[in-house]
Amino acid sequence: MTTEARPHPLYTPVAVPLAGGGRTPPPAPPFPPAAPLIPPAPGPAGAGAAPSAGHPAAPPAAPSAAPRPGREAGPRPGREAGPRPRHDAGHRPRHDAGLRAARRATGPAPHGRPAHPVRPPHPLPQPAPRLAPERLRAGILGGAGAVALLWGVQARPSARLDAFFATAAHLTGLLAGYGVLVLLLLMARVPAVEHGVGADRLARWHSLGGRYVLGLIAAHTVLALCGYAVHARTDLLTATGELLGYGAIAAAVAGTALLTAVGVTSARAVRSRIRHETWHTVHLGALLAAALGFVHQLAGPDIAGGLLTRWLWSMAHATVAVLLLWYRFAVPVRAALRHDLRVAEVRDEAPGVVSVLVRGRGVARLRAEPGQFFRWRFLSRGLWATALPFSLSAPVRDDTLRITVKVRGDHTRRVRRLRPGTRVLASGPFGALTAHRRTRRKVLLLAGGVGITPLRALFETLPGGPGDMTLLYRASDEGGLVLRAELEAIARERRAALHYLLGPSDGSYDPLAARALRALVPDLAAHDVYLCGPPAMARAATASLRRAGVPAARIHAENFEEPTRA
Repeated sequence: MTTEARPHPLYTPVAVPLAGGGRTPPPAPPFPPAAPLIPPAPGPAGAGAAPSAGHPAAPPAAPSAAPRPGREAGPRPGREAGPRPRHDAGHRPRHDAGLRAARRATGPAPHGRPAHPVRPPHPLPQPAPRLAPERLRAGILGGAGAVALLWGVQARPSARLDAFFATAAHLTGLLAGYGVLVLLLLMARVPAVEHGVGADRLARWHSLGGRYVLGLIAAHTVLALCGYAVHARTDLLTATGELLGYGAIAAAVAGTALLTAVGVTSARAVRSRIRHETWHTVHLGALLAAALGFVHQLAGPDIAGGLLTRWLWSMAHATVAVLLLWYRFAVPVRAALRHDLRVAEVRDEAPGVVSVLVRGRGVARLRAEPGQFFRWRFLSRGLWATALPFSLSAPVRDDTLRITVKVRGDHTRRVRRLRPGTRVLASGPFGALTAHRRTRRKVLLLAGGVGITPLRALFETLPGGPGDMTLLYRASDEGGLVLRAELEAIARERRAALHYLLGPSDGSYDPLAARALRALVPDLAAHDVYLCGPPAMARAATASLRRAGVPAARIHAENFEEPTRA
């Protein structure tokens, strides 16, 4: 796509003016913040974009509050006047650096109260334990090395062709069995893994690992057949018939057929043509395939050869089975009984977009953080059989969770028709697009379409002072802006920069090109970037951010395809 030197008129960013004297405050959003935010020191609105028609420039900010009686104005003793040094260059602070910087910032308080440090808008939940992606990757590779070591200890070198085929078949079979366990573990929804690695990355690892496992199973099958045929001095067809007479071999064949079906239905070209319920049912067959494979492995010489080996292999399978049963079934049922979640209200937000408020008991104990999502199962006709992933579009407050859904298919149309009182099963929270990823004082939130939902919650809750927070919202037109009143209210109270990038996606000008992003955010390379939007938009924006100088480690995205026909 070509990029013009100047923005096309259709793409002129809409800069939201900040609150000031003499302005009539906007109407309160339908889901207002829990407590008033403390605006930082007066400063300009967002840099890089002139207000468009209908959005006049902000008037001069109100003067600072007067100092307390008996306290002299000016810097405190021992401190020099002037701006504080920047803290976002030259080093990589810990993830709570933004919070420390926000608490150091001072500014006038509303309603004439004296100035005091800026704090987060409201207390954030205690973060859950997290497993870093690097540690999980190292653990998976270490496990594969241990399996290869187990094979190497038992291998007996031989120059015979049948022995070579058999030995290679044993190695590929052991690695395939281990790979199946890894695939199940990645999808077990263990909180430490989900919160540390992220659901989208886990899904990619699961998809890539599935290809490797199927390749190892195919290699194991071919090598085992060749080894048996050479040993029995027969052809492959006869060898296949003879091997199927063994019960453990038949179990392996059935498990391989189930895993192949899972792989075929997961292919993009196939999944787009089948219903999500069909895809999910076929995927449940992977559990039976793992059990059948375990039966086959216990009969093999590598596992059956020693008591310790059998015990270790059995414990690995039992551990993964317990994690699956606990986090996929027991935990959601326990949460449903404990919190008694029910639909409280369904309200229209924009054309084809609705918000669903879900209320329950002790919701704070779910420890849901802004930026995370749940898998929602609404117990109503047409929805009870499907768990739909939707992000929280507001922080948790007053035992209420809120999601904002764009109507795209059968399931989301039914979500729009939900009635108050409908029981809800919520599994989660999941996702790693949270404040713990933050490494810099300045933050850019970049949203596309309904991807604004998790970023809206972060926009309200991430600590920061004047000029620290910028939100760019990409949409085709003003009708596609979701939660607009709330975003503008948050921007005014926090004195954060908010720009709407409006215009068609097939135009000659790219509003997310590196040059356009740098024009809106001149010090873009010094920011952390939180990104959420449609997959194509997210890929293009990531490439532009990299070209603009933002390191990949500071681009935090969690984007994945929604269920088919959702």
